[in-house]
Amino acid sequence: MKLDELNDFNIALEIGDKVWRVVYNWKYFERQTVGFQLVRAVDSIAANISEGYGRFSFKENKQFCYYSRGSLFETKTWIAKANNRGLIGNEDFENFKVDIDFIGKKLNSYINSIGKKSIPDLNTNDK
Repeated sequence: MKLDELNDFNIALEIGDKVWRVVYNWKYFERQTVGFQLVRAVDSIAANISEGYGRFSFKENKQFCYYSRGSLFETKTWIAKANNRGLIGNEDFENFKVDIDFIGKKLNSYINSIGKKSIPDLNTNDK
């Protein structure tokens, strides 16, 4: 399987792009404080998946997926802060939460599959 065929990676890229489009339109102060942290966290999800994948070692791949999961939880925090501070509305907040929960489940499944002989189908787009 190639990296760009890994559904977790593609979903993480998509979520990062969604967040970017929202943060890009914020005023300077909001973008430089909450926005900067939020974009870094959400972009780290896909970045860590790809870095682990590129290590060609089950142990290192799994470790970088743990980092990715940490970034996922950090993203949850920054999304909540953005909502609490009126930077994103409740609808965007709820949509981001759904996306983040979905990638979290997919990421956990991927972590559990790393190094096993039978890898489940991780390329379904069921949301």
